[in-house]
Amino acid sequence: MDIDLPNGWEPRQYQLPAWRYLQGGGRHAELIWHRRSGKDEIALHRAACAAFERVAGYWHMLPEYSQARKAIWDAVNPHTGRRRIDEAFPPELRKTTRNQEMMIEFKNGSSWQVVGSDNYNSLVGSTPAGIVYSEWALANPTARAYLRPILLENNGWQIFITTSRGRNHAYTTLKAAQKTPGSFAQILDANQTGVFTPEQLAVELEAYIAEFGDEYGRAKFEQEYLCSFDAANLGAILARSIGIAEREGRVSDEIDFDPNGAPFEVSADLGRRDTATWYFWQSRLGGHHVFDYDGGWGLDAEQWADRLEAKFRPYKLSDGKPALGKIWLPHDARAKTFAAKHSALEIFIKKFGADRVRITPDSKKADRINAARVVTPHVAFNAARLERGLDGLRAWSFEYDEEKKIFSSEPKHDWASHDGDGYSYGCLIMQMTKPPIIKPENKFLEQATLNDLWKAQRPKGKGRI
Repeated sequence: MDIDLPNGWEPRQYQLPAWRYLQGGGRHAELIWHRRSGKDEIALHRAACAAFERVAGYWHMLPEYSQARKAIWDAVNPHTGRRRIDEAFPPELRKTTRNQEMMIEFKNGSSWQVVGSDNYNSLVGSTPAGIVYSEWALANPTARAYLRPILLENNGWQIFITTSRGRNHAYTTLKAAQKTPGSFAQILDANQTGVFTPEQLAVELEAYIAEFGDEYGRAKFEQEYLCSFDAANLGAILARSIGIAEREGRVSDEIDFDPNGAPFEVSADLGRRDTATWYFWQSRLGGHHVFDYDGGWGLDAEQWADRLEAKFRPYKLSDGKPALGKIWLPHDARAKTFAAKHSALEIFIKKFGADRVRITPDSKKADRINAARVVTPHVAFNAARLERGLDGLRAWSFEYDEEKKIFSSEPKHDWASHDGDGYSYGCLIMQMTKPPIIKPENKFLEQATLNDLWKAQRPKGKGRI
């Protein structure tokens, strides 16, 4: 039995430019398409074709592994009543279908699997030749950073499909693709594709307003259907404050460590599966400069201590005194496990000394969120070194319960929560930190207010987004 791929499917008119690019061997596509525009559909059929063009492994990655089964593996095409994976990957082409692993092995030796960006590290050893990042704006951007060298080595391809969720990592990768020769980047909103009539869109807008209220309802509609990166991110904790910082020039490559200033502090979050985030900040007149960042997974406390020691080394105070003030660890740094003889606290004290390591004061998460909201208007960020950390702070948000119509009492526990926790721990310390005292050298400094001093410290020129 002969089967032509794609199987019984033809791209819609507005999908043709992307489809031709992918079928022609394109290796990097960014598809910012509106809701119900067939983003996953085009990606599934492209993966099916690729699997029989080159024997290799292919992944379809959702933000979270737990949502992958409902969103892709068991999803049914409402127009045909058939499972989407059966339409894209006909059973006649398969050797085995592993329901538990959500994996299909084909008779030619290729494989296709649904995975999550929250568990990509569990797939270490796999070498995919093609990856679809579905709902990329909600995914863990660390997954791409880890997997990109693998695709480069394999001469593989990557497709990012998503609607917008503020100016986070999806916005960054879109802009990069627009500037990269050989890449394909496209934004298609609902007014361009003809999938919905103007009357249908008007009804959708009213439905969103009725469910979420006028401000959030319009913002969600603009994200889902108009692909707006400037619409407010629903439930976001700090995205608006970060946006204001960008407009005010407080997100800039010019923000850096001042060797003539105070020693710098480091705040941290230690999460599951050895995930950690570290924010480096220095108190300045009128506020604080967050000038460096580190984060990742898979390192134990000793490895993190060594890595941070190397990262601290370039920073020196002009008077020869140590540039490092204190490292503030979260409360769980005291804990020991069966796998470790010493706690993270003990390991860091051994490496940096008891006078340099502290435990963040006990606090409720709500207090830390409030501290972050209060302090952030007085914080400036290094744009280049904080790119990954700022993505996390933009994405840090409360989860909305579609059934109860309320937001969660605590932030959603996902990849961004580690950045939110690490930064907000630091904000608690920032609130308690007195601004450095500098002897006035002229009349301006004698008469200036803190607001005057902050404006004088503010970086010149345009901030980087």
